[in-house]
Amino acid sequence: MSGGSGTRLWPLSRALHPKQFLSLAGNVSMLQQTVQRLAKIDGSVKPLIIGNNDHRFIIAEQLREIDVTPAALLLEPVGRNTAPAAALAALFATKHNEEAVTLLIPSDLFIADEPAFYSGLEHAVEIAKAGRLVTFGINPDRPETGFGYIRKGSPLCITNHGFEVASYVEKPNEKTATDYVQSGAYLWNSGMFVFRADIMLQEIEKFQPKMFNLCKEAFSNLSADMDFLRLDKNIFSRIEPDSIDFAVMEKTKLAAVVPLDCGWSDLGSWFSLWQQSASDPDDNVICGDVVAKSVNGSYLHSENGPLIAAMGLSGIVVVATRDAVLVVPKDKASDVRSLLDHLRRDGRNEVNMPSQVYRPWGSYQDIDAGPRFRVKRIIVRPGGQLSLQRHKYRAEHWVVVRGEAEVTRGDNSMTLGPDQSVYIPIGEVHRLENKSDQALHLIEVQTGEYVGEDDIERLEDIYGRS
Repeated sequence: MSGGSGTRLWPLSRALHPKQFLSLAGNVSMLQQTVQRLAKIDGSVKPLIIGNNDHRFIIAEQLREIDVTPAALLLEPVGRNTAPAAALAALFATKHNEEAVTLLIPSDLFIADEPAFYSGLEHAVEIAKAGRLVTFGINPDRPETGFGYIRKGSPLCITNHGFEVASYVEKPNEKTATDYVQSGAYLWNSGMFVFRADIMLQEIEKFQPKMFNLCKEAFSNLSADMDFLRLDKNIFSRIEPDSIDFAVMEKTKLAAVVPLDCGWSDLGSWFSLWQQSASDPDDNVICGDVVAKSVNGSYLHSENGPLIAAMGLSGIVVVATRDAVLVVPKDKASDVRSLLDHLRRDGRNEVNMPSQVYRPWGSYQDIDAGPRFRVKRIIVRPGGQLSLQRHKYRAEHWVVVRGEAEVTRGDNSMTLGPDQSVYIPIGEVHRLENKSDQALHLIEVQTGEYVGEDDIERLEDIYGRS
């Protein structure tokens, strides 16, 4: 499952670039780590990715970077939480095998101990084959008020590695969380599930018949778009959002839980990221261009942004990107969402747009902008091709920095190398291509009375956007 609103780790994550696309715990993104982790499971098949329509190109690009072709990339036109995702995953699995054992997993989880995860998965598969709907519960190592909990019931008779689910418990206060941990009867709700596809569909139909019927109808009306499968928006939008916990797991008599101790984290706040990251002798986590003096217990991160020079701080989070800086006490880091609500009311674009925007042909970054001008750094991947287009309000000037650009301007075509440039007048039909096997880097300077992204008339487009 690759959705998300990009709020909890803002400004690094954004609505159009949520945290599964970030490299937070290694050299590859959380999505890429998850896909690579699952590829190591014996008997596993190509993954089904259920993602947001707005994220389709970055998902495809990140899978391409790790040389993975998914079984399908299924696009939701609107977010509807995890219960419809579970139904869609089960419907997809039953096309291949009615009793297919299915792992439903978020794409943004951190797992430090993969052997322990695989061991727990083996137990969960055994239980799921017997007809149970299995969730993973994380053995808590501290009172945590940010997670939901699962209370263990009786041990399962089919294995000594799982339990009945006695109840689901909402996020507790600190005292209640402490009591839960001390009792040994409660586990953190991990958001991961293992089930037979036919059993999951049976239970969704029993408890959520309207959701089941709409998911089935939407799935029956899938349309292919390049490498994507699109759900019908009119049908899918009629589904009421609901989590698989509320919709099914709290109601079914088939729920089971397998305890896991695998170094799991949902990396749901800057505090949790500070906890999971390697720290210096002063208990600081420092990433990027940072100079710290007399600082302790803090998280300082500059992501392609300005130098962070910090002094005399304790327990503070400072995160800087090209276009935004967050400063918040570490123990208040989980409240960032309320700050974003304020920014959203003010119409701030920084809530949604990342500093690097992905397109099917590559990506771009804004360098500077002002009245009548905008400057971008554009990267076109090998084989990438921008649409044949024209602009009503702006002219463009392209300067090649690295690689080789194939440029169409009106009736003329030309090849440009490093340090060469071309001017595109207002209204001129043009196209940019990279036919080489190396990435093309160029600087684009836009000038005119309007330089917004929507001033594009696409005449031809190999990505189906015209």
